[in-house]
Amino acid sequence: MNKNFIDMIKMRRSRYELTNTSPLSEEQINELVEQVVQHVPSAFHSESARAVILFQEAHHQLWDITTQTLKAIVPANKFAGTQKKMNAFDQAYGTILFFEDQAVVSGLQKDFPLYKEVFPVWSNQSAGMVQFAVWTALAEAGLGASLQHYNPLIDEAVKKRFELPAEWKLMAQMPFGKATAPDEDKTFQDIKTRVFVKK
Repeated sequence: MNKNFIDMIKMRRSRYELTNTSPLSEEQINELVEQVVQHVPSAFHSESARAVILFQEAHHQLWDITTQTLKAIVPANKFAGTQKKMNAFDQAYGTILFFEDQAVVSGLQKDFPLYKEVFPVWSNQSAGMVQFAVWTALAEAGLGASLQHYNPLIDEAVKKRFELPAEWKLMAQMPFGKATAPDEDKTFQDIKTRVFVKK
């Protein structure tokens, strides 16, 4: 067992109190994400994952889009909590948008009709692996992050603003930055009720 890898997994936590600072440069963050996206496995080596890293003004515009979208559907007298969340995400160093290219998924369904029904499932599994691996790599590099899901509410506005292909399906948003709050105690279910050994 690679103890270092297990330790890295334990470092990955949902961190919401983030600052607009980073121990890594934008170029280093870009390289980290590229390496993860390139090497995380995908069904049939389909490489359907897409990632868009937002820094500076683009990062702020994403959370403005999200704020304005939510304002249109959340009652004004209940929006204070939502606004607080939006402000926290906006104050981070950047955001990574995770997508799955549906053109790739559709192509596989056409080429391998026997597996047509499960290609979307496998795409979702690959997306989850990419998100987890990026999240863990950021944590190991000293960056906090959380995983958000304001899709599909913001999908069209995001693709229009950042000029992204219509075939890309937004899966998650990951604001990241230097975490300021200490780790809170985390409780777990009895692992013996979740992992079983049979011989």
